[in-house]
Amino acid sequence: MKAQVLHPMKTLRHIHKLSTLAPGKHILRFTSSTKDLWQGRWGPQGCEIVPIPKFRIFSYSELKAATQGFRYKIGEGGLGSVYKGQLQGGVFVAVKVLSVELESMRGEREFISEIAALSDIKHENLVSLRGCCVEGAKRLLVYDYMENNCLAQAFLGGKQNRMKLNWKIRRDISIGIARGLSYLHEEINPHIVHRDIKGSNILLDQNFTPKVGDFGLSKLFTDDISHISTRVAGTLGYLSPEYATSGQLTRKSDVYSFGVLLLEIVSGLPVVDFHLLYGEQFLVEKVWESFNANSLLELIDPVLNDDFPKEEALLFLKIGLLCVQEITSLRPGMSRVFKMLTHEINTDDDVMISRPGLLGDLMELKICQKRSS
Repeated sequence: MKAQVLHPMKTLRHIHKLSTLAPGKHILRFTSSTKDLWQGRWGPQGCEIVPIPKFRIFSYSELKAATQGFRYKIGEGGLGSVYKGQLQGGVFVAVKVLSVELESMRGEREFISEIAALSDIKHENLVSLRGCCVEGAKRLLVYDYMENNCLAQAFLGGKQNRMKLNWKIRRDISIGIARGLSYLHEEINPHIVHRDIKGSNILLDQNFTPKVGDFGLSKLFTDDISHISTRVAGTLGYLSPEYATSGQLTRKSDVYSFGVLLLEIVSGLPVVDFHLLYGEQFLVEKVWESFNANSLLELIDPVLNDDFPKEEALLFLKIGLLCVQEITSLRPGMSRVFKMLTHEINTDDDVMISRPGLLGDLMELKICQKRSS
C-alpha cells in the first residue's frame, strides 16, 4: 500500500525513527508525544508513514562509529568541527558536530523540521545534507563527503601546500559558486542569505565542482541570532561593511563576500596578509589601487605562468570589484554576476566601478587584536 503523504506543518509532531526500506528510500515515523518519541513506543495517535528520500536521522553511536570516535578532523568553523566518516555500506560522509550552546538552538521538533527542509534543497553547486543527529544536548549534521576538501585548503592562502590549479578550473569554480548563490538568492522562496561566504565554506568534489556549504544554518537557531552575527563578523575581509557596522544583512552582503572570494581566486592572494605593512594587508584595497593604476594584470596569480586568457582574467577581477562596491545598490545581483562570468552579458572595458567598501577602523581593530594575541 502506498504511504500517505501528510502535510508536515499540519501533522508533524515528532520524528520517532527512520528506517531504510531499500537503497535510496527511507521513511520517517511520527508520534504524538515526546515521551513516545524517546521511549520508542507508538502512541495511539501515531501518524502515517511519510516517505522522505535520502534524509536520515542518525544515532550518535552510529556517527561515532562511522567517524572512528571523531578521529579524522577535516575542518573547523564557528559552528563546530567537521569529521570524515564512513557509513555502513561504504558511503563516505562529512559529520559536523555543532558546538553552539543548546540554549541558542531551536527545540528538537523545530530543529529536525528545519534540517529536513534544508535537505530538500538540491543543486549541483550546493552541498547535500543527508541528515542529522539529535540526542540530548548533541546536535550533528551529516553531509556528502567532498574529496578535495574546501577551496581554502585547495589553493588559497598558503603557497607551500596549495594545489596549482589551472585557469579553467578556477573559472569553473568561480562560475559554479555564482550559480549556487544565484539559486539560493533568486530561485528559492523564501530566499536564503548565506551570511558567511568564504573559501572554507566552498567545498570541492573529486572533479573540483564547487559546492556551497553551510547555507541556511541560521534557521537552526532561535530568533536571537546575535551570536551568528558575532561569528560571521570574525571572518575578516569577507564581510560587507554594512553588515559589520550596522548588522544590515541582505543578499547584497553575500554579493560583496563573493566579490572578495573572486578576487582571491584570480590573484591567489590571501584576503588579509598580516605580514605586510598596514595599508597593504587587504586584498580588496590592493586590487582597487591596481585598477586605478591600470595594472590589474600584475595581480593575476603567477602560478598560472601566463597560461590563461588575459582578457577573461581581467574581466573576472573587474567583476569582483563590481561586487564589492561600497554602495550596495550598485552591486549586481548574483544571477547577473553569473551571466557576466559566462559572457551572457557583455561587460564593457570602460565599465564604471565605484570605490569598494572597506571595513576601515573595524579591520584595524581586528589586526591590533590579532597582533596582541
